[in-house]
Amino acid sequence: MNRIIIVFLLLIYVVSPSFSQASKEVTGLVKANEKDKLISLVGANVYWANTQEGTVTDFNGKFAIQQKEGNSLLVVSYIGYQPDTIKIENNKFIEVVLKSDELDEVLVAGKKAGSHMSRLDPMTKVNITGAELCKAACCNLSESFETNASVDVAYSDAATGAKQIQLLGLSGNYVQMMTENIPNFRGLATLYGLNYIPGAWMSSIQISKGTSTVINGYEALTGQINVDYKKPENSEKFFVNVMGNHTGRWENNINGSIHLNDKWSTAILAHYSQDQNETDGNDDGFRDEPLLKQLNLMNRWSYNNHNGFTTQFGFKILDENRLGGQMGFDGSKPKDQNLGTIDNPTDKEDQIYGINIDTHRYEGFFKAGYVFDDDYTSLALVANYAYHEQNSFYGKKVYDATQNSLYANLIFQSYLGNENNKYSAGVSLQTDEFDESLMTNFLMPENGQLLKRDEVVPGAFFQYTYNLPEKLTIITGLRVDHHNMYGTLVTPRIHAKYNISKNTILRASAGKGYRTPNVLAENSYLLASSRDIIIADDLDQEEAWNYGANITQYINVAGRELTLNAEYYRTDFQNQLVVDADHSVDAVYFYNLDGKSYANNFQIEGKYELLRGLDMVAAWRFNDVKTTYKGGLDERPLISRSKGLLNFSYSTPLKKWQFDFTTQFNGKGRVPSTSDNPIEYQRPASFDAYQVVNTQVTKYFRKWNVYAGVENLGNFKQDNPIIAGKEPFGKYFDSSLIWGPIMGRRYYFGLRFSIDRE
Repeated sequence: MNRIIIVFLLLIYVVSPSFSQASKEVTGLVKANEKDKLISLVGANVYWANTQEGTVTDFNGKFAIQQKEGNSLLVVSYIGYQPDTIKIENNKFIEVVLKSDELDEVLVAGKKAGSHMSRLDPMTKVNITGAELCKAACCNLSESFETNASVDVAYSDAATGAKQIQLLGLSGNYVQMMTENIPNFRGLATLYGLNYIPGAWMSSIQISKGTSTVINGYEALTGQINVDYKKPENSEKFFVNVMGNHTGRWENNINGSIHLNDKWSTAILAHYSQDQNETDGNDDGFRDEPLLKQLNLMNRWSYNNHNGFTTQFGFKILDENRLGGQMGFDGSKPKDQNLGTIDNPTDKEDQIYGINIDTHRYEGFFKAGYVFDDDYTSLALVANYAYHEQNSFYGKKVYDATQNSLYANLIFQSYLGNENNKYSAGVSLQTDEFDESLMTNFLMPENGQLLKRDEVVPGAFFQYTYNLPEKLTIITGLRVDHHNMYGTLVTPRIHAKYNISKNTILRASAGKGYRTPNVLAENSYLLASSRDIIIADDLDQEEAWNYGANITQYINVAGRELTLNAEYYRTDFQNQLVVDADHSVDAVYFYNLDGKSYANNFQIEGKYELLRGLDMVAAWRFNDVKTTYKGGLDERPLISRSKGLLNFSYSTPLKKWQFDFTTQFNGKGRVPSTSDNPIEYQRPASFDAYQVVNTQVTKYFRKWNVYAGVENLGNFKQDNPIIAGKEPFGKYFDSSLIWGPIMGRRYYFGLRFSIDRE
């Protein structure tokens, strides 16, 4: 394994011509004249005339687009303004000022766009901009989806603070997490990886529903979430963000970028957060969320010789400590001083249940690219290495693990005949080395077990893209991987986009995906209970088909654009790791699927500017998710069957104030059976619908802004989230049956200060 890592690191050094960017890049700034004052337009469309190659402006109204041979007319458009077409010759930077297309009564004031779906992308992809991230506290990635109708984020349990994503009705295990198009946060990082990306580090998030393309691997059974970090070449010169809430949580972020010359630039992103106040709002004797300290640091470099070759590289260091459990637990003491020893045990009634999760993570990434003289052909190499170490205990249970992961992807892109027929081909390697140790009682270490697994998966792929300008785009691909444990994996995928009319777009996708289940790493939160963990010996790789369709309609209403979107996706499992908490209240069983398992997901969504400066988003989703358990086909537990979202965002003229209001309606769902428990430890077989409201007010100044808000304004909390919390060492203790919020109303405040780059 170590030899493979060394060989690939050497390859990274040798094969440095990669990371596909065009040799000719046009950058610019899009503005609009609002009452004799120029304001930046965020979310403006920028694309080459008669093509589907385009982009949108960022949080500051800036854009960057690659210019290929034959592309000379650049179109800039924004609803409410007259589109402009610019002839690009030797320009490197342009500034565009759009003119109003409406009377003052219906003029769009250039408000910074939040989330949107590109009209050009053949995939169903929602882009969340920096403007959207600023609508909520957004301390980290897990809190970035509060105003999004597609992604749910919820606590996995009531003791460890672990959070999981839900997309298309299924847990985040089936979503491929990406950072700048590199698969990341797998295995040990699954549970807490959402907290590893500070909100102040992100420039945007892309949510792709359904199967992804074959370029990034065979996973992504239900979709992808890709995070773009702030980049040295276009991020702020200096940025500070400080945030705190009334329960004692503090977040501190400092970012800075330096342009050393016209070729080299670098950025440093630093984050420190802590939550050191104990809270027990539900009076169950347990901390509502663990005490937390996190130190996070990233340094990244960018090089562009402006002659076809570019490279990016950097590293990231994370140190995090979580301390949960009962209110009296003292994390500064060795765990046996809270529990006693085998020779001198503490009286049972005096034992204190504690949870400690100590994490160290180190990452390094490298990208390089070279574009050949024809401006259509490129070669790219992308690589990432991550070392993750977790040392943890849950009462008397001890779980220690390490994971070494290496990812490398070599991509060649070109065309067949003309630019309407493009293809990508390449080879990849994914390796994972797991070392896990589990002791169910550290006072009796002889009962522990060691688990070790090495995965080596080389692969190859080919993808073809056909484009009929302004009408049809088809992406079809096939990849073949050889897994050292599961043999050959064949992954076909296809995406299509058809413009029924100028304002009606139909998308469809279908494809297969695989995933290796990491039972303990992805479900370690279950150790915070008295249930036994029973794992079948013959676990197979998970395998599923995903297919669906999306239709988007754009309608001009009173001079403003109404966007309507409807979509349906289905995931069919051929094999699945079944997590069965129904078979017995004393254990959680992990075994292969024997029967049907599927997820149907239907969603409708509308976006419209009701009044000048007042945007509204309304959405409703229905989930039909069922799995075959030992008792037969049943609804998957702890998932709401439906969800509604309503978001209002109002910005005053000249963007001096902004008011954001979001309410989420969560439907009913099933709870695993607790009927075999004593009556006082039983829970209802289902949970009722509930509502969560979040609101925020932001005041903008020239270089800084201040904001304050309330999360869970209605103070809704799941009743008695922990079973037998007063007897955590007894046989009925369970903190894993969580379906709703466990934290009540929280007030927060913060400020942002930035010196932007000209």
